[in-house]
Amino acid sequence: MVKFTEEEKKAMIDEQIIEMVNKGRAAMKEIEDLTQEDVRDIARAIAYLAVERATVWAKALYTENGGSGVLESKITRDTVRPLGMAAQLDDVKTVGVLEEDPEGYLVKIAKPLGVVASLVPMTVPDGLVSCHAMFSIMSRDAMIFSPHPRTKKMTNFIVNDLRELMRRMGYPADLFQCVEMPTIYTTEVLMKHVDFVVATGGANMVKAAYSSGTPAFGVGAGNSCSYVDDTADLEEVASGIKAAEMNDWGAGCSTENSAVINESVYDQTIEALKKEGGYLCTLEEKELLEKAIWKDGKLNTHCIIHSPQYIAEYAGFKVPEGCNFLMAEETRWGEEHPMTEEKLSPVIALWKVKDVDEAIELINHIHSVSGAGHSCSIHSTNEDHILKFASKTKTSRVAVNTNTGLNNAGAYNNKMPWTFSLGCGSWGGNAFSENNSFKHYHNTTWVYRMMPGGTAPDQDAVFAKEQKHQDWFAGYPDFEL
Repeated sequence: MVKFTEEEKKAMIDEQIIEMVNKGRAAMKEIEDLTQEDVRDIARAIAYLAVERATVWAKALYTENGGSGVLESKITRDTVRPLGMAAQLDDVKTVGVLEEDPEGYLVKIAKPLGVVASLVPMTVPDGLVSCHAMFSIMSRDAMIFSPHPRTKKMTNFIVNDLRELMRRMGYPADLFQCVEMPTIYTTEVLMKHVDFVVATGGANMVKAAYSSGTPAFGVGAGNSCSYVDDTADLEEVASGIKAAEMNDWGAGCSTENSAVINESVYDQTIEALKKEGGYLCTLEEKELLEKAIWKDGKLNTHCIIHSPQYIAEYAGFKVPEGCNFLMAEETRWGEEHPMTEEKLSPVIALWKVKDVDEAIELINHIHSVSGAGHSCSIHSTNEDHILKFASKTKTSRVAVNTNTGLNNAGAYNNKMPWTFSLGCGSWGGNAFSENNSFKHYHNTTWVYRMMPGGTAPDQDAVFAKEQKHQDWFAGYPDFEL
């Protein structure tokens, strides 16, 4: 048996990745003349394939990921989001002229990014692959997927389905490729050689993407906080939180992780949550829960994305069969208090505050530890509270009177762009603060012409207000060498 040195192994990986990138570029060359309608047809076909294969893809993830999560939730996710994205396609422009002013002095033209690397997380690879494939093909890009090692087989399985679809439609299969044996080094090499990187996953992955030297979009950690004020419909609050927690057992990054509740309705809110199957842990059970969910300061992959019964038993206590999610009261925040952080499980921390100002302060503290820039929600009929909360929390998405878990990434009854990747802005260390979507997958060329008769603006008119404050601008020192 031939044994290779580490350097020889790395050299072979380098060669394999470069070959994949070259294949992607060759595939792009074959589709460079496709029209907007052509790519819409391909994207819509990808969406239909995702819907038709939803059960197969969801079962593949469920099987390879050790039976974690809820199979029905995965099937629903793999059906609902492609359908929502496909319904938008007729309104999306990603090829040729995007925009033109009526007089013709400025025209914007879309052009491909190139070969894009998509770094795929273990939580939602089934849906993310088809979503990113639609985004990339709409701009005539090629995409190489780099799966999480834990779900590499099913990720390759889905990409192979997409490759087969391309063949059947008469397009090059190499528009979509997947790394078969992902490692840290493989991903580093891939990011180095592609034209753009989209990183959906943990903080280390995103940091690596931004440090790769290749242009990148990364997403921040989820840790959604829900504020319940004294005007909220508590039954709706509890019902929404239950739905979010039970959706694939908290696998989504938008799942509520904390409920920050006004003291005047605190007890009533807990009772409403109990009626929806929430189990309030004792102090001892809370400590057991923290030790189970986190190991050495990191989420325990053997515990997350499982039922509350499984998690409780793993932790060392019992909950009723009718329990739908676990609740733990908290009064402190910080890295030394794990309940502050994202949980990726049907577990929600409960906090008591006296008013909206204290809620804003607490949520910003929580997000300073984990989840900055991602999302939060407010349950209120007080428009002043809603505006203040939305203005003062350091988040990119604020849901009003609904849960974030089922709505952040697009829904039939809201206007959020459908996606699987949510940017968190500078708060979360990201280059963008919106849902990753079609518009992020092309370059834009601005074509401009000179306007006849253009004149400079009148300086006195422009600076009329400043000229009344000459003391602001007089007396600055001269420069001397």
